[in-house]
Amino acid sequence: MSQDTQTFADLGVPAPFVAALAKRGITTPTPIQAATLPDSLAGRDVLGRGRTGSGKTFAFLLPLITRLTEEPRRPRSRAPRALILAPTRELVAQIDESFQMLTEGTRLTSRVVFGGVGQGPQVEAIRRGVDVVVACPGRLEDLIGQGHVNLDDIEVSILDEADHMADLGFLPGVKRILDRTPRDGQRMLFSATLDAGVDVLVKRYLSQPVTHEADSAQSPVSTMDHHVLKVRGDDHLDVLTDLAAAPGRTVVFARTKHRAKKFAKQLGQRGIPAVELHGNLSQGARTRTMEAFHSGKATTLVATDIAARGIHVDDVALVIHADPPVEHKAYLHRSGRTARAGSAGTVITLMTPDQNGDVRTLMRKAGIKPRTTEVTAAHPLLGELAPGEREFPGAIIHEVPQQRAGSPKGGRSGARPAGGSSGGRGRSGGQGQAREGGQRPQGGRGRGGQGRNGSSSAQSGQRRTRSAAEFSSGR
Repeated sequence: MSQDTQTFADLGVPAPFVAALAKRGITTPTPIQAATLPDSLAGRDVLGRGRTGSGKTFAFLLPLITRLTEEPRRPRSRAPRALILAPTRELVAQIDESFQMLTEGTRLTSRVVFGGVGQGPQVEAIRRGVDVVVACPGRLEDLIGQGHVNLDDIEVSILDEADHMADLGFLPGVKRILDRTPRDGQRMLFSATLDAGVDVLVKRYLSQPVTHEADSAQSPVSTMDHHVLKVRGDDHLDVLTDLAAAPGRTVVFARTKHRAKKFAKQLGQRGIPAVELHGNLSQGARTRTMEAFHSGKATTLVATDIAARGIHVDDVALVIHADPPVEHKAYLHRSGRTARAGSAGTVITLMTPDQNGDVRTLMRKAGIKPRTTEVTAAHPLLGELAPGEREFPGAIIHEVPQQRAGSPKGGRSGARPAGGSSGGRGRSGGQGQAREGGQRPQGGRGRGGQGRNGSSSAQSGQRRTRSAAEFSSGR
């Protein structure tokens, strides 16, 4: 039976988890899932390489929860049964969200562990006993050092985005953590690339690993179109505004935290509901940013490379490198925010005249042959790359919760806003699910309503359709 016709049940996934996936419209394994699941479900150590967005999260969660449910036991206080390490808070949260979806109706429990928030709730949950800890290395090491976490009972250890952890300098901490786990436990390592830093982990911690590579080391997906737009400095913001004003979700990448904040503010001033994501934000602000983008309240996410890896949002049709990255790996990882789960996507790099040589080198190293065009904000190519009527509903306004009668003075509600809230001034949109390997959500907004090459579908309600040039001129 070919991999193309295999189902999750064919691969050995238990029926309850097959049903949980089907409930979300996920019925066909991705290549990395089809390649690794038979070995990981059999308890072997697995080394899996696949680009971000290839379905790695379910590739390691399914064998993990299968093992824990087939050998049920209550976890001891402070001693989880399984450990998942990931490089960013956002990725940790999204892995845990997928875990909760798969284990609904079971008695399996989990706890996320990361910095930027108080450790009290994390410590208390682990003290009561949890099956799985999903953690960033830094905070987990802190809790281990304080005696709040013991790794002696770990049956399965998983490293996700291992190459990104190496890039961020986390490998010493990862090694110290893995040294505390039992040598006879199952270990799975997933990574987009298998470079020297990752190879050190493989040789030291994996026992006779089975290696699976679901795509080539540099390959962008075939459904991703790459364009370089040559713009003069004074046209840069106008072109960026025009592209971001098209229907659908857009991710814009900036070189620094300052420029991400600046671009988000400028787009907001021009009527684009944009939010920023970078390392200077508190965890609460980062959570609000992603909730706004997931729900459709914000249609543009302006980010530094913190979002190039591990941010899983379906239905992102356009990625814009407002600042070209310095390194080709960053280009590929940034670009991986679109064309996920088999969907089409467009990647645009804005290049000013002084960046010409650097961008040519970048594309050559990335193995990309983009179409290069000199444009202004009025160029018809912009409408082809991002189809649909331009909309300027207004900037995102983060409202401060109002004090309710009977609530403590100065108290704040701890409730998380509903993901589908239509509050604020943004356009209503589809509910993008932050899960790898998922299908395009029903109601998700494509660009132009009829695909990348089609015309825009009618939008309900009033809209402002001033062009970017009009905003620039103040008319």
